Amino acid sequence: MPTVLDADPQAGFDDAVLGRGLPAEAEAALREAGLHRSDAPRAMAALMRAQRLAADHPAVLIALYRHHFYGHRLAPARAVARRALLVAARALGLPANWRHVPPRPLAGAQGDAQVRFYLFVLKGYAYLSLRLGDEAEARDALALLRMLDPADRVGAALLEQVRLRHRQDEAEAQDEAEADDAPGDDPHALGAAAWARADRLAGQALA
Repeated sequence: MPTVLDADPQAGFDDAVLGRGLPAEAEAALREAGLHRSDAPRAMAALMRAQRLAADHPAVLIALYRHHFYGHRLAPARAVARRALLVAARALGLPANWRHVPPRPLAGAQGDAQVRFYLFVLKGYAYLSLRLGDEAEARDALALLRMLDPADRVGAALLEQVRLRHRQDEAEAQDEAEADDAPGDDPHALGAAAWARADRLAGQALA
């Protein structure tokens, strides 16, 4: 079945991210899923109908992701994130495998809908990998996010700090790591400063 991105991926993705271009029947199915979100089987049946109608539409992928995530089904949520990465990569002309994406800043991280969608999905993928105990996958996804979004427009640096803190706790590298920050350290740093704080935490973890 044709998808919303088949005809002109670059032109159509902005509208798709913003919820436009969704067939009426799929929109109705998503609405039904939302109304019955407390009834997981019924909500999932509605989401499956939406998926059959518009499998690659970001609104459908986001709804599926949320359904699994808030139902604490983290592995299926990560599988949806993988699909969303493929859709977003195709629209941006990036390699399908995120590990093959060139590690350089992506223009548009502040205001371009399709770029931000890709970055947020990759961040979600990293978060789920961390929650699932897939440390290497989380680490590598966050390393790429740092290269793609050095100004930290999507807040991935905070997740990297959480990952590094978790490593400290597991290794017991610093008994008071959670209680005391280093002198001059700002746990609320934003943008490039947040990535710099992650660097300091990495240094502490390796000390």
